[in-house]
Amino acid sequence: MSEEQQAQPQLALERIYTKDISFEVPGAGVFTKEWQPELNINLSSAAEKVDPTHFEVSLKVVVQANNDNETAFIVDVTQAGIFLIDGIEEDRLPYILGAYCPNILFPFLREAVNDLVTKGSFPQLLLTPINFDAEFEANMQRATEAAAEGQA
Repeated sequence: MSEEQQAQPQLALERIYTKDISFEVPGAGVFTKEWQPELNINLSSAAEKVDPTHFEVSLKVVVQANNDNETAFIVDVTQAGIFLIDGIEEDRLPYILGAYCPNILFPFLREAVNDLVTKGSFPQLLLTPINFDAEFEANMQRATEAAAEGQA
């Protein structure tokens, strides 16, 4: 077998886990008011090299629900995965870590958030699906424009 045949690209999810989780209801008064929440949702992702062939990719969301000008709840979840990434071209790595892997993690994050919110006695909260491919492209475009402005 030649080296070319042995060096097949590999990309696999090896483990998925909840890295960090928090749910807070600051005051019980929220349960006595009509439920008309305002949601503030912040989502971010990160990637870290664990060893030469493994990366930890994490997707974090913080949701704060305010009702009648007071905080009803705050949910903070970080969903992570260990991905085997070997033999992949270096120029493809940012896309894999910034879009492909978050696409895999998002349904697990969405489920965890919904479970916490409903167990906290609030109506279901299903995060809207996100097109991580489009977000990645938009971020790359902004970075390119910022670099061009910096050179001008």
